[in-house]
Amino acid sequence: MFPELNNILNSTPETCEQGKAVLLCDKQTDGSFLVHHFLSFYLKGGCKVCFLGLVQSFNHYSLVAQKLGVHLAAAREKGQLVFLEGLRSSLDLILSDRQDSTPQTLSPLQFLISPNASLQCLYDFVCKSLLETSETTWKFPVLIIDDLSVLLSLGVTPVNIMNFIHYCRATICSKFMGNIVTLMHNTEDLEDEENNFVAKSLSRQCHLILQVEGLTTGYCKDIHGQLKMTCRSPSPVKSEKNVTKIFQYKIQEKNVTFFARGTSSAVL
Repeated sequence: MFPELNNILNSTPETCEQGKAVLLCDKQTDGSFLVHHFLSFYLKGGCKVCFLGLVQSFNHYSLVAQKLGVHLAAAREKGQLVFLEGLRSSLDLILSDRQDSTPQTLSPLQFLISPNASLQCLYDFVCKSLLETSETTWKFPVLIIDDLSVLLSLGVTPVNIMNFIHYCRATICSKFMGNIVTLMHNTEDLEDEENNFVAKSLSRQCHLILQVEGLTTGYCKDIHGQLKMTCRSPSPVKSEKNVTKIFQYKIQEKNVTFFARGTSSAVL
């Protein structure tokens, strides 16, 4: 968890809003540090978290979390964290399919071996992970996805992805007043129509959009990129406009420093 980012968002683990959807976008840079922030943020806040790790292994997320003061293995053991390790689960599913063995339960990634399949099994996994009762009472459920673009590369259609997100929002955000955080790559410059369609559709549904971009001027040791924060107005009145703020940032070993554009030591 990065304290300076909490200050920008005007939020703490104890006071964070519920029933919200957050979209994380990265463009020509790596925005995974935002995923690590929200994972540690909600765990420290006492929330029940379902994490769909479709990109990296559990050990990777665990090592980064330790630097942020969170022990993922302990959170998983006590039932606060449910982690889907996409890399391992997909391999197990493919190997079991080749061996022609019939699993007792369907895999959350069943769509990998069922052409044109929906994400029903993945949705069922999320619901079971977050909504089943536990001896320990958590504050509210949170779903974090890293990252949604992977599903497109695996052949899932944009319609099935948007259906999945729609049902997750209806269940987690609306019914149980939990939150959803999703990472999505911004590929506008690459003319990836499917990815751009999903990203734009999500941006219209989310309450908060955090987009990180690389510097157009190239590498700089004191400035690693730019963060564009857009808070969407919940009011249907057209006069109520979205609020957008832009910051620059520098990633450090255990923290990320944010500052207004033009105020870095590199330009002063």
